[in-house]
Amino acid sequence: TSMAEAALMAARITKFDRISIMDTVSPLYREVLDTYAQAPGLKIDTFTSSQTELEEGTACLIVQQPNFFGYMEDMTALSKLAHDNGALLIVSADPISLAMFKPPGDYDADIVVGEGQPMGVPPTFGGPFVGLFACKQEYIRQMPGRIVGKTVDTKDRTAYVLTLQTREQHIRRERATSNICTAVALIALMSTVYMSSNGKRGMRHVAELCYHKAHYAATLIDDLPGYSAKTDETFFQEFVVECPLPPSELNEKLLDYKIIGGLDITAQVPNGMLVCATEVNTREEIERLAGALAEIGTGK
Repeated sequence: TSMAEAALMAARITKFDRISIMDTVSPLYREVLDTYAQAPGLKIDTFTSSQTELEEGTACLIVQQPNFFGYMEDMTALSKLAHDNGALLIVSADPISLAMFKPPGDYDADIVVGEGQPMGVPPTFGGPFVGLFACKQEYIRQMPGRIVGKTVDTKDRTAYVLTLQTREQHIRRERATSNICTAVALIALMSTVYMSSNGKRGMRHVAELCYHKAHYAATLIDDLPGYSAKTDETFFQEFVVECPLPPSELNEKLLDYKIIGGLDITAQVPNGMLVCATEVNTREEIERLAGALAEIGTGK
């Protein structure tokens, strides 16, 4: 929803009605965007890496970093392309990766969104999670949701207050920047505690663990007969594996080893599976996965 709200925000800022989204953005994100775009009548264009310009009247270019397949996009080039065509750049970023790779502000992103679940929030069977949302200061009055400002009280003590509330639905009603009203303050607090307790160095350490464990897993899997890990592009913690049998069958067999397999992306890559390794996975677990894949691949 953060990404979809960002698209609506870009349309308000630019007064354009076209949204361009990279074909490497998560299909689930695209479905949410399609739903959000219906009521205001926004047109959605799919953008590919082979294109060199956007359609006229495009409000924004939406890019996922890393993308759905786990690989890093050339954000400097995409940022220039978007701005040269009069569009805003919206980046849906993995927050953990930002501790290791170039942050969106460095390549002039206009709006940055993301999923805060990796920062200390358990999966809990799919939610609740917390959306991350940031933008350039000049666009803040078009930002959806509530904004908390830092100030001082009458005794000169630090205080936090809800600010710029004239944007919100209890005042502007149907003209509000957004009608989203789900409160995830508790989940946001969990992520805040996670970040503050880890600190800058700790967050960098978490990112490096994810990176190195994923690359170790990719190396082991790529060495297995019948498997091919696509590692020719820079990736963070997710990567594509082409399997010797359909991932749906493979995942069913992995359950016998008490292992939950990767995401079946056969719709995008023939016999493709999206594999992820994070800081919580041990070396032994990664090697156990590789061993199970080897046995299943050889039919033992």
